[in-house]
Amino acid sequence: MAPTPVAKSAPESDSLASRFPTAYTILFALIIVVAGLTWIIPAGKFDRVENEAVGREVAVAGTYKTVDPNPQGFIDILLAPTAGFYDPDSYAANAIDVSLFVLFLGGFLGVVNATGSIDTGIRAAMRKLKGREIWMIPILMSLFALGGTTYGMAEETLAFYPLLIPAMLVAGFDTMTAVAVILLGAGIGTLGSTINPFATVIASNAAGVAFTEGMVFRFVLLLGGLAICIAYVTRYALRVKADPARSIVAAQAERNRKAFLSDNEDATQDRLTGTQSAVLLLFAATFVALIWGVSSQGWWMAQMGALFLGMAILIGLVARLGEKRLTSTFVDGARDLLGVALIIGLARGIVVIMEQGLIADTILNSAAQAVGGLPELAFINLMFWIEVAMSFLVPSSSGLAVLSMPIMAPLADFAGVTRDLVVTAYQSASGLVNLITPTSAVVIGALAIGRVSYDRWIVFVWPLLLILTIFISAVLSIAAIL
Repeated sequence: MAPTPVAKSAPESDSLASRFPTAYTILFALIIVVAGLTWIIPAGKFDRVENEAVGREVAVAGTYKTVDPNPQGFIDILLAPTAGFYDPDSYAANAIDVSLFVLFLGGFLGVVNATGSIDTGIRAAMRKLKGREIWMIPILMSLFALGGTTYGMAEETLAFYPLLIPAMLVAGFDTMTAVAVILLGAGIGTLGSTINPFATVIASNAAGVAFTEGMVFRFVLLLGGLAICIAYVTRYALRVKADPARSIVAAQAERNRKAFLSDNEDATQDRLTGTQSAVLLLFAATFVALIWGVSSQGWWMAQMGALFLGMAILIGLVARLGEKRLTSTFVDGARDLLGVALIIGLARGIVVIMEQGLIADTILNSAAQAVGGLPELAFINLMFWIEVAMSFLVPSSSGLAVLSMPIMAPLADFAGVTRDLVVTAYQSASGLVNLITPTSAVVIGALAIGRVSYDRWIVFVWPLLLILTIFISAVLSIAAIL
């Protein structure tokens, strides 16, 4: 009797996933929707001045004015994905450097996988962890949260999915668990940013306050949110391990195992050769160098891409792959992540349409008028929801800070709320939305690498979002009345 529900549910889930639009369709549809809004929402602009503390131009409160409209048409829609890769005037980060980084990452992983080192190493590690695999979840989520709260770890996490997913599958979990560990771990760290220069520091500077102000409540958001996320993911993982049919991605379980677990090596082999051990040491050193470079040396995508390219060549030489196999596995690995690179450009295209259509400042001005004159509790909670709405349009945390904080933060003075609390509302809203927004290259890229459809991710994460929203609102409300 037991197998019957599984046999019925898998095709139904598979059919649902096949009917749900792909990430490409969702993002292109959003480009069309935002282009349509440029024909409806009046065009307007704030005056802007250079802010040395922020290092960019910021809007000047009280200077909003309507301007001639620039509605976006059919040609603009087709140009938007391309412009999203390199638009020099956007307040959001360009996508070309991120996309190239993803391709170099894919090539690096292709070379490493050709050695069989990862598969064998994972089997050896799982044998030693037998019965204690669940501890990977709180440990790894805490480490990713540390990266998120300190330096805004986001695009960099894309490098960890191909490593963690096979480990989770071998441990008896599913791809959803692996995606959740990284995406929620780094995401909750960004939501509870403490010294993150791309969120808290930029937003505080734009708001005219020190980034250390409001630190106590940000720590509350970080630690409380992390505990909630760890408990949520751990509960799900234990349920899947006990009964794989309860996995949200159960319909594609076999396909995922074939995609992420190599068929080239003997499944019983769990002892590394000398060459494979050397490859794994170089593999680990690559990620140590990555974290060191990003956190202390100011590395960005070009330096990270160069790191993966150089290490791919070195690993190929150590493993004696030969010139032809080295280049072919590198190209094949890059090809596997080509879809992720294209998705990143599509996501940025939405912001390009909004900027060229001159509606971003109009939306911001309407938001500022909505919160004017409200009492403390109503002000801070409405501010949070306004930032939530704007985060869907501007998924870049630094871009949203530069856009909204110079206008929204001064309004706190009239509501009897400190400006640092507005910064906290902004970063918590941005962090929450960037766990699900289809306009975020990090979310869509992670799901593409993990072979998790967007609808399956929403099914998994929406109860957690509800819990986090209640938690954030409670923290903001308490902070406003103290």
